[in-house]
Amino acid sequence: MSDLDEISAFLPCVTPDAWIEAAVQNQKILLIDHANCEKKAASTALNLMFRYIEHYPLLHKMSRLAREELRHFEQVIALMEKRDIAYESLPAANYAGELRKLVSTWEPMRLIDILVAGALIEARSCERFAKLAPHLDEELSAFYRSLLKSEARHFKDYLTLAREVAAAHSEPIDVDQRIAVFSEKEKQLIEEPCAEFRFHSGPPLVEQP
Repeated sequence: MSDLDEISAFLPCVTPDAWIEAAVQNQKILLIDHANCEKKAASTALNLMFRYIEHYPLLHKMSRLAREELRHFEQVIALMEKRDIAYESLPAANYAGELRKLVSTWEPMRLIDILVAGALIEARSCERFAKLAPHLDEELSAFYRSLLKSEARHFKDYLTLAREVAAAHSEPIDVDQRIAVFSEKEKQLIEEPCAEFRFHSGPPLVEQP
């Protein structure tokens, strides 16, 4: 099974075509929000490294992930500079925030939930890069295709860590059940129309006449 096949099997739904159309029409916002997403992904990895210093597999994986996400950030802002796109302040989508509301408050479930949410976010990013690439100019298409391998690995790293943390706990923890909970919410966020376009938003809201 290819990485994209594995991600498709993991995600609860596909990105709506209406979102792809909105992304093609809003490439300035797409790139600005993509840059923001890369910064946030690096920040999440670093926060996990500071909070869970005793977990060596997590430290190794999150250190590499943070470096890669910051490298992606540098590549996005280089594209923005080349295209004369000002890096303006842009309010975040409610996607990650809504997923975070599901995170448990007690350990180790809190860490498992954060990792499950991370797996979903990385998987969705990878899926969107793949779906967007054929609709973009040659330079941006090549860039998004170049991100697929690392984003797929980030998805696998988060999911592997979640299962490892669960397996190490003295009491049984059903990771698949937590994936189902987060996936249900993620599906809602991806399919429900949104008033503002963002990299992780749903399809654009169509105003009724």
